[in-house]
This record gives sequence, structure tokens and C-alpha cells, in this order.
Amino acid sequence: MESEESLAIRIPESNKPRVVIVGGGFAGIQLSRNLKNKGVQVVMLDRHNYHTFQPLLYQVATAGLEPDSIAGPLRKVIENYEDFYFRLAKVEHIDGDRKTLKTSIGEINYDYLVIANGTKTNYFGNEKKFEKAFPLKQVPQALDLRSHILQNFEQALITDNEADREELMTFVIVGGGPTGVELAGAMGELKKHVLPHDYPELNLDKMKIYLVEGMDRLLLGMSDESGDRAMKYLKKFEVDVYLNKMVASYDGETVKFNDDSVIKARTLVWGAGVQGNVISGIRSESVEKSRILVDTYNRVQGYESIFAIGDIALMKSEDWPKGHPMLAPVAIQQGKHLADNIGRLISKRELKPFEYTDKGSMATVGRNKAVADLPGKMHLGGFVAWLIWMFIHLISIIGFRNKLVVFSNWVWNYFTYDRGTRLIIRPYVQGKTPKEEHTELPIEDSVSDSGTS
Repeated sequence: MESEESLAIRIPESNKPRVVIVGGGFAGIQLSRNLKNKGVQVVMLDRHNYHTFQPLLYQVATAGLEPDSIAGPLRKVIENYEDFYFRLAKVEHIDGDRKTLKTSIGEINYDYLVIANGTKTNYFGNEKKFEKAFPLKQVPQALDLRSHILQNFEQALITDNEADREELMTFVIVGGGPTGVELAGAMGELKKHVLPHDYPELNLDKMKIYLVEGMDRLLLGMSDESGDRAMKYLKKFEVDVYLNKMVASYDGETVKFNDDSVIKARTLVWGAGVQGNVISGIRSESVEKSRILVDTYNRVQGYESIFAIGDIALMKSEDWPKGHPMLAPVAIQQGKHLADNIGRLISKRELKPFEYTDKGSMATVGRNKAVADLPGKMHLGGFVAWLIWMFIHLISIIGFRNKLVVFSNWVWNYFTYDRGTRLIIRPYVQGKTPKEEHTELPIEDSVSDSGTS
């Protein structure tokens, strides 16, 4: 029988305090970068060895970008960092009393634990009813959706049944936040500018794109003006928008709604929300609505040495009674702030409370079409908002190479309407979509359905 010591993750011993970070998303990366030279040993755990820039996953799914342009190796992101260690692992349990994490590769002790593992898709308790829906939270899921879309059109070319052909060219997107709006706009661009050249034998007027939102307007986390503009832009792309309507179930061919109406479609993309991916071992009283309750220092309620940042953290205040929005800027700011506070803890100085600086929200609906809510109640739309959206996302992408690749792709697409990644590299097989694991495992810090910036 193996000894207890043999089960430990191999990390060099150090006389420095050990900070273990669960999750290599926006929050985790920002924290680890700012812990450099703080006199701590940093260990990052993630079930993937890469960081994903999730705001652009929809462009991978619609053949606008290759996945390696929005993803980068975590070891590359934090290179030349003394006493930093990354381990590919799934976190299974937290033992707060022993200050120990149980993972798929062994146990590891910590002095300070930071939970930054983000969120997973929220089916609101109806997972069984949407097993054949496509989530869009991870790179493999985006690639599967891309293959599925292209395979549908290939199949539409060879079928003799008109009803089957129309079902193959019908796409339903659930969720009217930025994820759904941006994906619907990208699909609209494919319909108008790309697919007619690839499939001249098909009548693309038969291609239908539906965006379904349960509330009374789009982009609920943004201004009414931005929601109205997004609706106008989507109509130009011939997207049918259903408001105050909810999807009840999907069996791979039929979309059933709460009013008993149906749509026949071979594709349903789920972008209707996320929920926190809470790790086993966190006390139930420290969790509310699948997010971990934290104080103004991002310390988990009921624990002295465990912190949570990013989407998983729920920090209530007078200004934010429901917690901060689940956005990348919040995660980045919390990561930077917590690094400073961990330095203060070590040097026994007073901690500083976190204060979020809201720099606005934005969403793009396609070429020259975007909406932006900026500080000072400034609401922009059209070409100017689109340029701002591109600039903000470009500078936020990690790695100079990725910035260059994304920029060159965008320039090429803008002038040619051509998307060179319309490749079925890995054919999608129904039922093989890599659904997110609903066990308590770390995933990248994600951007919620409320916006990207």
C-alpha cells in the first residue's frame, strides 16, 4: 500500500508561503502574474494546459478564427517566473481544516488557497432535456459546433427531402445576452456573405436563424438603447428574434417552447446563462446560488486562508447588492487586487477592500455593427462601437502572436468576407459533444452572458 507521502503532488519544497490557484482563466492568470516577486511559491492547477480567451469562442465556432489564436499554453503565459509551478489536474475536494486539496494527481497543501475556476453552463436543472444542445464554453465545444454547422450544409446538398434540408439549415440560439447576440450576428454574416459562395446550389433564403430570449429585450445587462440597437442590427442579418419566449426541451430535431409552439431544427446552441462551479468541501453556508460568498477582501466567508475571485466569487455590497457582474474585467481587477492583499497578509499589513471600476460593457453584432455602454452614460453604436470592441478585445488577448493572428484574420475577413477556417478537421458525431463536467472540477474563468468588457 502506498504511503501518504507518495500521494502528494511533486512540488519542490520552499520556505516561502505557498499560494495554490485553482483555475487558469482571467482571474487566475492576473493573480499569478501580480504575485511575482511577492515572496511566495505559486502553484496553479487546471484541467487544461491552456488559457482560453472565451469572448471570441463564437468566432471559432463560426469559422472566423482558429482555436490556437484565442488560446495559449499556461506555462508560456507565466514563463521566466521563479518558484511558479503548473500542474494539469482536476481538483476534487478541499479540506479547509487540513489546508489540503485533493486532486486527480494527488494531494497538495497550501498556506493560501485561491479559487478562480469560473463557471459552467447553466441549464437551470434541465440537463436531460438539452443533452443534444451545443454549449459554447470551451474550445472543443466551439470546434464541434463549427464542424456540425459545416456538416449540416454538406448534408443539405445531398438530401432529396426538402423538409430535412430546411431543418439542416435552421439554427436556434438560446439566450439574448452578448453570447447569443454575437453568435447570431456571426451566423447572419455567414448566411449573407460566406455560405452563398461555398454552396451556390443551395437556396440560402431557406436558412433560418432564431435567437430566443426569455425576457422582454436583448442584452439585459446593458442599456435599453444598446438592446434596441442590437435588435435592429440582427434584423438586417435576417435573424428572427423571439422575446418573452422560453425553450422547454430539445431532442435534436424539435425545439419545444413553453407556449407549446415548435421549431424543427438540427442545431440548438445554448447561451442562456452560467452557474458557479463550486468545488466539493466548501461549506454550504458559504455558497449562494452556486457562487461562493466572499467578503470585501475576496476571502471566503467562514475561512481564513481561502479566497475566491472572478465569476465564482459573490461579493455583496451596497453598490452591488447582487454581487459584481460575471465579467472578465471584474476577474482581472480582483486578481490584481488580491495579489496585493496577499502581499499585505505576508507582511502583516492591513488589507484593502476591493472596489470595482466599471469601464463599461459592449457587444458586437457583426461587421461595422456593435453596441457599447461607456462610463458617463455614453451609449455608442455602429462603426465607432465596433472599432472600440475590436481594440479592447485585441489588447486583452494574451500573447503577441495571438494578437497578430487575430488582427490579421479580422483585416482579411473585413476586406474579403472570406473565412479561411471553414474546415471539418474533426467530424462531429451526434452525442459526442464534450459537455462540461458537472462534477466540481476547475474550468477556465469565464465570461458570463452579461457581457465581455
